[in-house]
Amino acid sequence: MARYEIAFSAQLVSGAQLALVKANVAKLFQADEQRVALLFSGRRIVIKSNLDAAGAEKYRSALERAGAVAEVTCIDEEIEEIELTAAPVSTPISAPVVSPVKAAASSPPAGRLQVAPRDEYMAAFAEVDAPDFGIAPLGDDVQDDKPQAAVPMLDLSQLSLAPPGSDMGEAKKAPAGPPPDISHLKLQD
Repeated sequence: MARYEIAFSAQLVSGAQLALVKANVAKLFQADEQRVALLFSGRRIVIKSNLDAAGAEKYRSALERAGAVAEVTCIDEEIEEIELTAAPVSTPISAPVVSPVKAAASSPPAGRLQVAPRDEYMAAFAEVDAPDFGIAPLGDDVQDDKPQAAVPMLDLSQLSLAPPGSDMGEAKKAPAGPPPDISHLKLQD
């Protein structure tokens, strides 16, 4: 059984007035102004999904009576089946026999890497010119040293130090007042 979705993208029936259609759609869906404004924003909004043919036609005709053009789309599309092939059988790769004349002509320059293909897929990368970085011995530091930071040249001649114990211009706190007189208070038995 086919499934459908109803979408709306602010298209009106020919001759319909926008204000009247907005009022009809708001009444039809019992929606507030914010939701109606979202419906009439011009973007494609899916109103209802996973409907049968009769339900989709019911929504489409109700929206058409309200003055809006609804788009009915079948969501049951054919899914293309893909046939997977068997994985290639891996065989040990033997070193190809290369004549000495050909070996001299195809030897990579110093510091460059020669790649031997392991299968048909990797054969496409056989002629790639790649740098031969090699592998560092165990425990070597492979990260470059950080460059020394340049010392900024600052002119501090206009600055001076205050003598020890100076207040540095801070506002002094007011002295604490005398403690309150509580001699007239008594504990009752």
